[in-house]
Amino acid sequence: MPQIAQLGEYYASQIFWMLIFFAITFVVVGRGMVPKVMDTVASRDKQIAEDLATAEKLRESADAEEEAWRTRENANRAEAQGLIASARAKAGAATAERLNAAQVGIDADLAAAEKRIDEARRSAAAEIESVAADATRDIVSRVAGLSLDETAVRSAVKESLAHG
Repeated sequence: MPQIAQLGEYYASQIFWMLIFFAITFVVVGRGMVPKVMDTVASRDKQIAEDLATAEKLRESADAEEEAWRTRENANRAEAQGLIASARAKAGAATAERLNAAQVGIDADLAAAEKRIDEARRSAAAEIESVAADATRDIVSRVAGLSLDETAVRSAVKESLAHG
C-alpha cells in the first residue's frame, strides 16, 4: 500500500516543520518578548512597592499631624473651658455684688418704711387718744353734768387704751 509507505515521509516532514516553527516561536516569544514583559512586571512591582512605602510614610505623617492637632485641640478646649469658668465666676461675683447692693437698698427702704409706719402708728394713737379724751369729757359733761380736768381724762383714756 503506497499510502502507508508515504506516512513516514509525510509525518517526518510535518514534524520537522513543526519543530522549526516552535523553535522560531520560542526564540521570538521566549527570548524576545518574555524578558520585556518580565521587566515591565518587575518595574511595575517596584513602582507599586515604592508607592506603598510612600503611602505608608505619608500615612504615618498624617497620623502624627492628626495627633498633634488633637493635642492642640484638647489644649484649646481646656483653655476655653477655663475661660468659661472664669467668666462664670466673674459674672457670679458681679451678680452677687449687685444683689448685695440691691439688698442694702431694700433694707434701707424697709427700715425707712418701718420708721414711717411707727411714726404714723404713734401719731394715730395720739390722735385716737386725743379724740377719745375729748369725746369722754363731752359725754361725761352731757350725761353727768360734770366738768373734768383735761389731764385726768387723758390719763384715764390712756390707761383704758393700754389695758383694753
